[in-house]
Amino acid sequence: MKKLSILLIVAIAFASCKNKAGEAGVTENSKQATIDSMNIVMEKQKAELAKQKTIDSMQNIVAAEKSKTKVVYANNGNGTATTTTTTQKKGWSNTAKGALIGAGAGAITGAAVSKKKGEGAIIGGLAGAAVGAGTGAIIDGKKKK
Repeated sequence: MKKLSILLIVAIAFASCKNKAGEAGVTENSKQATIDSMNIVMEKQKAELAKQKTIDSMQNIVAAEKSKTKVVYANNGNGTATTTTTTQKKGWSNTAKGALIGAGAGAITGAAVSKKKGEGAIIGGLAGAAVGAGTGAIIDGKKKK
């Protein structure tokens, strides 16, 4: 059985070897096109990874806020006590809302305008988040007064 598998591997190796002179149909342009298409796919994957990291971090923040609970003890007057647990929900600040909305709008605009879609989305998202956070901070400051 070992001899048969070794013979099969050797036969496949010889059959797959190509003569370099036979590759005249492959041009530098087709090789470059393949490389370019692979680069585009890698950029898309990087952009998706960045989006997923943002989504995961936002979900972690929401989960941390939901885990904060308040325990209330009440006496019924007949000697028994009841315990109720309520979850405190705190709304998002205008700064956080502005940053999120700005990041989304900036990423969409950056991807639409830029020739490099992934890079444009990232730069647009960061710029939009900064502008949105600044606007939200101004609104929060006015509400405190």
